[in-house]
Amino acid sequence: MAEDQSPSPSVGELRAVLEHAPVGVLVVSPAQARILYANLALEHMLGYAAGALVGQTLAGLLPEVVRPHHESWMAAFFADPRQRRMGAGRELHALHHDGHAVPVDIALAPMHLDGQLCAAAYISDLSVRRQMQRQFEQIFAAMPQGLLIVDPQGRIKLSNPALDAQFGYAAGDLIGRPLEVLLPDRYREGHVQLRDGYARQPTLRRMGAGRDLTALHRSGQEFPVEIALTTLDMPDGRHALAMVSDISLRKKAEAALRQTNAQLEEFTYVASHDLRSPLRGIADLLSWIREDLPESAITPPVLQNFERISTRIERAERMIDDLLDYARAGQRDQRLDTVDPGPLVDEVLALVHLPPGFQVEVDVQGQPFPAPQAPLSLSLRNLIGNAVKHHGGTQGRIRIQMREEGRFNVFAIEDDGQGIPAGAEERIFKLFHRASATTTGHGVGLAVTRRMINAHGGAIVASRSPTLGGACFRVHWPRIALKEVDDES
Repeated sequence: MAEDQSPSPSVGELRAVLEHAPVGVLVVSPAQARILYANLALEHMLGYAAGALVGQTLAGLLPEVVRPHHESWMAAFFADPRQRRMGAGRELHALHHDGHAVPVDIALAPMHLDGQLCAAAYISDLSVRRQMQRQFEQIFAAMPQGLLIVDPQGRIKLSNPALDAQFGYAAGDLIGRPLEVLLPDRYREGHVQLRDGYARQPTLRRMGAGRDLTALHRSGQEFPVEIALTTLDMPDGRHALAMVSDISLRKKAEAALRQTNAQLEEFTYVASHDLRSPLRGIADLLSWIREDLPESAITPPVLQNFERISTRIERAERMIDDLLDYARAGQRDQRLDTVDPGPLVDEVLALVHLPPGFQVEVDVQGQPFPAPQAPLSLSLRNLIGNAVKHHGGTQGRIRIQMREEGRFNVFAIEDDGQGIPAGAEERIFKLFHRASATTTGHGVGLAVTRRMINAHGGAIVASRSPTLGGACFRVHWPRIALKEVDDES
């Protein structure tokens, strides 16, 4: 090895150049590994006063576990003095003055100082980086969605507990496996090309937009998923981060909803044609029979029976109308108006028949918001009408309030009537349920109201009024519209 003929710097010259360098610098002589120079960054990193390290042996900066090996490492370096990273693939630590270990990264280089060959170490403190890494790992593990990190070769580098549970694997079982083990056989060959294409042009996006994606459970069963993709720049290259959501329950709910809507559409057709026509025929037949009977045969009992039959036909027709209203209530009105809640309540009250003995208090506080006005107005009208209809008295008080709560406007309709029987708060919303045998109607009104509110992203709950003592219905109506369908872009 040719000897370096360039003049070697002195300690003073070295201090002038490296004293304020942003990384720690340490120069050690081969004899007893004694410290010849340490800059301010290193002294601050390890908690020493300025100049306190000079003259000490390097062993004082090493954790006890590595001290027995350090002499041989120093000998190996001076036997082949060249630039290199120390401890590649291993975690390195330096010993702080107070005794705790500091994670570090060390690069070594030969240096001639005052005429002798020395070892120069450039030391970076990794404490902040390690802390951020631990925080990332904690967040990664705690996420409720399944997360997967895949290296450039398509191998799984990390998965969180939620993803392991989704796919039926124990913690750590997926590490090192090719990503394709999570895909059905028919997708695997084509997925390699898709993965390589994404690596060349990585973007934050949903995977398989417009297509139904399925993943492979460890048991061999497939299940529907949604996948969002992005990239992570890591020390060993750019990796792909996938967020995987199991949407099995949502798909089942969507299928059930489609089936229910189809059944309701079928029922609507049947009710409109196959039920109403026979009722009309019975009414006509009854009218003809009455016309054919002589007056002497229409005795008071016969006339009463004719009236009873007519009344029951009318009730059946009203029930058909109520059922059709219930079916239509599940359809969402896509038109949005700017609804001012104060004038809206005033308009509703103008359309509701209120007996003279009823007083209405209105306390509405809220800003105009986008919403389809017709279904909201009809829902409030139904509830105010119910407050009168089921009050149980000829005089009463009704209170209408509205407040903004999060992304909802909450309308409360309270009364001082007989209230809702204990335990019936949910049952009263069921189709054909009536609060009591004396209640008029078919028990469809509240079912229609709830169905209409739910179809527009809201909710309704019933309870006893804490102030008036009667019934209280709270309608949560969205005041901030949410996007329902993703753009096909």
